[in-house]
Parts: sequence; structure tokens; C-alpha cells
Amino acid sequence: MATIVRITDLKLDALRELRVESLQEGFSFIERLCAEWISGANRFDAPGEALFLAVSEGQVVGVCGLNCDPYAHDPRIGRVRRLYVSRTHRRRGIGQRLLAAVVAGARGHFSSVRVRTEVAGDFYTAQGFRRIATGAEVTHVLELGGLRRQLGANPKPKKRVHR
Repeated sequence: MATIVRITDLKLDALRELRVESLQEGFSFIERLCAEWISGANRFDAPGEALFLAVSEGQVVGVCGLNCDPYAHDPRIGRVRRLYVSRTHRRRGIGQRLLAAVVAGARGHFSSVRVRTEVAGDFYTAQGFRRIATGAEVTHVLELGGLRRQLGANPKPKKRVHR
């Protein structure tokens, strides 16, 4: 069983096998994650952001991140980034658990999270995301509810009717 861990310091060697495998499948986003980490362009360290790894028997078998959505121009909107699970570990719920960790991390900071995917749309809709067609930078959104409610604030009290 894989363990989901939130990290703040990415060891690029740990992603070596995922990088090779994802490129063989025609996906370059793990390479982009590594390049952005090296350059400092994206370290998943802004307020509300996080990076998660799935680790099984000491090996990284999955990755998923959360950023403030750079396309939304609204600090209350998060973006799921770089979700990838090794071929040999798929269909075991690891992707769902990585995404659940991202969504849990987003609650209390973001009012919604968005993603753009060309191949995993059914996966996201199965996780509660709604498919949208509003632009080239987003295909699915998950509304997290009002931030007041997420932060534990009580809703407005109901007016009492005295008889």
C-alpha cells in the first residue's frame, strides 16, 4: 500500500523513474515539474500550495501538486498540478488518494480547485469535479464552498420568531 506524504523539499532523483515513464507515455509534465523546481519557478510553497508524493516500498510511485491557479487571476482559486501515477501502481486508488490530499489541503484556503486535462476527464468527474467548457486553461472545477464555512465560522443565525 502506498503512503501519501506532503513534502517541502523535492529530491529530484526520487522522481527519476516517473520522469522516464511519463515521457515514454507522451507526458511532459513531470519534466516540467522538475525544471520548475530547479529554476525556483514553482516550489509549491506559496500560501495554500502543497506537493504530495505517493511512496510504496521506498519508491515514489505517484505525485500531485496544488498551486494557486495562475490562469484564474484570483488567489481564492487553486489548481491541481502534475498528477501522475506509475503504470504498475494504477487502479489501486493512489490517484484518488493523491487528489484527496490535494483537495483536503485546498480546503480553508481556496474556494475552488480547477484542472485542465485532455485524457483524465472521467477520473476527475468521478471525484466530484464538474466538467466545464469556459476556456482553454480549465476543463474541470471542484467547488469547495465558502471560505467562512470551511474555516469553522458559524453561518448567520436564523431569526427567531417570538410568539
